[in-house]
Amino acid sequence: MKHLLSTADLSREDAIRILDTSEQMAATQDREIRKLPTLRGKTVVNLFFEDSTRTRISFEAAAKRLSADVINFSAKGSSVSKGESLKDTALTLQAMGADAVVIRHWASGAADRLAESSWMRGAVLNAGDGTHQHPTQALLDAYTMRKHLIGAESGPGAGIDGPTGNDLTGLTVGLVGDVLHSRVARSNIFLLHTLGAKVVLVSPPTLVPVGIGAWPVEVVHGLDAALETYDLDAIMMLRVQRERMSGGGNSFFPSPQEYTRLFGLDGDRMRRLPDHAIVMHPGPMNRGLEITAEAADSPRSVIVEQVSNGVAVRMAALYLLLAGEEGGE
Repeated sequence: MKHLLSTADLSREDAIRILDTSEQMAATQDREIRKLPTLRGKTVVNLFFEDSTRTRISFEAAAKRLSADVINFSAKGSSVSKGESLKDTALTLQAMGADAVVIRHWASGAADRLAESSWMRGAVLNAGDGTHQHPTQALLDAYTMRKHLIGAESGPGAGIDGPTGNDLTGLTVGLVGDVLHSRVARSNIFLLHTLGAKVVLVSPPTLVPVGIGAWPVEVVHGLDAALETYDLDAIMMLRVQRERMSGGGNSFFPSPQEYTRLFGLDGDRMRRLPDHAIVMHPGPMNRGLEITAEAADSPRSVIVEQVSNGVAVRMAALYLLLAGEEGGE
């Protein structure tokens, strides 16, 4: 594995390898000294053309805990804002000795373009490109599901030999909300399918992508109907991405109140989930729109844990890309 660009590129073996390595990385974070010498001498560049506090800090923490040198490069206020191309920026980073570039870009396909070009000799990790992919988010989501649901006595994985080495076969996962604009949804759909889970999309018809019939999913146009039809082991509420919608969402649904009435997760709907089910959200949340405070802050919510798990997963991705062969992986 030279790059991490899309979950659609990951085989079942690759995905499980990343999840297993994430578990090992997470175990090191309970120690008094959490820093590992694994990537000492390596340089990781965070190249962000879109704002993202959570993802950038997570990648920065992951690289630093592996002892890599980190350069944070923001397009705002840089030569990029003065018209420098992606190619010239990449060539500059290569000249600085970047071993890996973590890129977030507003254009779908930007990470692939960087990886496929001759501009970069190092590894490319996609931290989100347009509405296309966000693979490490899907991996941390799968890691969180596996940790809570596979091998747990009360979960559907009861009787399976613990989480390590297992996929997500037997789980049913609901992705609820703005699928059309969500790179998180796309990444999760393909990864969850690869790992053996059933994926149910719950979304207004106006927020379902064209060609959805070719995707490995089932589609329901109402959250109540989904709760009646499926025993969901995990429910992930997707952020309504108004910044990607013309008119701030008014052309996709009648009103915020109507959206919440049909697709919002509140306490009553949460209590209709199976007892072992977990509540997830990739963040940042629109509290009161796609999820209420009662659901977001409930004991079955793993939303805060998703953030902490992200560091371990990104440590694993960086390790496997930059030191996997050296480490005998």
